[in-house]
Amino acid sequence: MKLSVTKSSLLAGLQMVHNVVTPRTTLPILANALILAEKNKLWITTTDLDLTVRCSVEADVQKTGSSTLPVRRLSNIVRELPDATIEIEIDDKDISSISCGSAFFKLNGMSDQEFPPVLKADGQYAYRLDQGAFKQMLKKCSYSSSKDESRYVLNGVLLSFKNGKLTIVATDGRRLALVEHEIEFPAEAECEVILPTKAVTELEQILGDEGELKISIKDKQAVFEFKDVIVASKLIDGVYPNYKQVIPAQCEERITLERETLLAALRRVSLLATEKANATKLTFGKNKLTITMSAPDIGEARETLPVKYVGKELSVAFNAEYMIDPLKILTNDEVFLELTDDLSPGVIKCDIPFLYVLMPIKIS
Repeated sequence: MKLSVTKSSLLAGLQMVHNVVTPRTTLPILANALILAEKNKLWITTTDLDLTVRCSVEADVQKTGSSTLPVRRLSNIVRELPDATIEIEIDDKDISSISCGSAFFKLNGMSDQEFPPVLKADGQYAYRLDQGAFKQMLKKCSYSSSKDESRYVLNGVLLSFKNGKLTIVATDGRRLALVEHEIEFPAEAECEVILPTKAVTELEQILGDEGELKISIKDKQAVFEFKDVIVASKLIDGVYPNYKQVIPAQCEERITLERETLLAALRRVSLLATEKANATKLTFGKNKLTITMSAPDIGEARETLPVKYVGKELSVAFNAEYMIDPLKILTNDEVFLELTDDLSPGVIKCDIPFLYVLMPIKIS
């Protein structure tokens, strides 16, 4: 194999795929990237057996071929090379020669025959939507997924293709985020799958802000294709809980709040929060909201905001961090907080198909 490629192109490609590789892996080949040179493209692939990321960069290929190289070490080398054309040649013993300007490296690789086969999901149906829209949907929900490995089916997000729309849901049992987007697909293509957190994180990082995204699902695998990038992931095997039953059907009060003002106040008050004391109390009185937090042995904080509210006095406490999470992701000027009493879930909504259910904290 012999090729030349610009530093910027090669570095961008390596940065696209290298996060899949974990520092400690049971199989040495999983620390390597599969390098495939063909026509005018260099394909770079990494995998951890559950998640695979493949991308291509433009290259001047003088001799086609394939091999594997340690991706993190290769990334570090390329990052420090001068901003010029890089010449790469790999012999039949998988030893690479890398030169750029006055710099030269030899890097030992491994045979591509040892590299695991790439996940494929040539499903009968493909779902198509704007990749920027899908990226924002993931960001609006993913923070609510569970980090508790004992609740395996919650360690990801639900993708529900039903009733002419894609619904993405994430929950950890204490809060739930949901967002919807209308897309076209035949009724027989309806399905629900659970996408693991690692795949969600990768997609959030490498999806663009525009351009078409194609999603294929088959045999407990999902493949996401956009531009010259392919992300293939195994799906979580299990049944997602019935999330609809935790969404309150109605509420007693609906209060309009300025998102950025509320976010700033919550951030200030939560400066006193600890692991054991993180309850932020919201008290609604006539045309005002008082936010308070009290932490034993540390102190207390209070802030009052003007709001349009004329209902009964109502107090409810939530985890401060859980309230901040959706507010910092949303971009709407206003949000709506729906409440019933201090023991019922609160719901944050806005003028897009999004909702966030938050369980209250009992306080004395």
